[in-house]
Amino acid sequence: MTRQAWVNGVYIAAEEARISPFDRGFLFADGVYEVTAVYNGRTVDMDRHLDRLERSLGELKFGAMPDRKELEEVHRRLIADNGIVEGYVYLQVTRGAYGSRDFVAPDKPRLTRFAYAESRALIDTPHARNGLRVISVPDIRWSRRDIKSVGLLAQALAKTEAKAQGADDAWLVAPDGHITEGASSNAWIVTEDGEIITRALSNVILAGVTRHALFDSLGQQGRKITERSFTLEEARNAAEAFTTAATGLVTPVVEIDGVKLGQGRPGPITRGVQKLYYTAIGADVSKAAPWVLD
Repeated sequence: MTRQAWVNGVYIAAEEARISPFDRGFLFADGVYEVTAVYNGRTVDMDRHLDRLERSLGELKFGAMPDRKELEEVHRRLIADNGIVEGYVYLQVTRGAYGSRDFVAPDKPRLTRFAYAESRALIDTPHARNGLRVISVPDIRWSRRDIKSVGLLAQALAKTEAKAQGADDAWLVAPDGHITEGASSNAWIVTEDGEIITRALSNVILAGVTRHALFDSLGQQGRKITERSFTLEEARNAAEAFTTAATGLVTPVVEIDGVKLGQGRPGPITRGVQKLYYTAIGADVSKAAPWVLD
């Protein structure tokens, strides 16, 4: 099967997709993106992803929005045409191409819209089973992290450094010593008393869609989440930790900077959170993730 992509309203073989080198997304990272999980052939929380896309475009004053109904249909068709049962749809919108390089954004944008779908295991993965080993790195990003910009150099450098150090991922640390978030995820810790903590929403972190959904699921269980910042030292001393992201869903963290958390394996609260979220997206955990039941 030839993988299909979508560029500016046209479905095309992915290897034939082309975007102008004068596109402002290429020249200035003047664009935003969303990654929507697909499970059992259906999108997970697509409405929230499109809501966030529209918010990001508005915050960057794009002056135009892609047609939402069209984007919804694009997601459905890419999933079907590419035979995606479990994976994701990537969607990117930039301010467009204008034939020259000018820092000043044009008054009337000509949006470039691009999407593709890819198969990928979301639930039964080594990291979901066994947890992540993360390192801490300084957070050197711009101050509007609530906008899901395609400008991801700092995150790419952080993940590359993690790999160089033999770790799986990185958590970003602000100058005040507090964790902001993961390089491509929201960060959570669990205290010895079982308190679940994650940083409150602001311009310094992304409002994760999986984060939002987990608040809903835990709230329905009557489980309280504490929204506050926490230091790197507090994270290293936590009983448990985990991350949330569209393609990582809920992933345990078992080590930070070489310091094992708890027993050095996913803890019971994290396992319970995984089970809760997997069930919320329609998974039969006894088949898809029996290890959360151990």
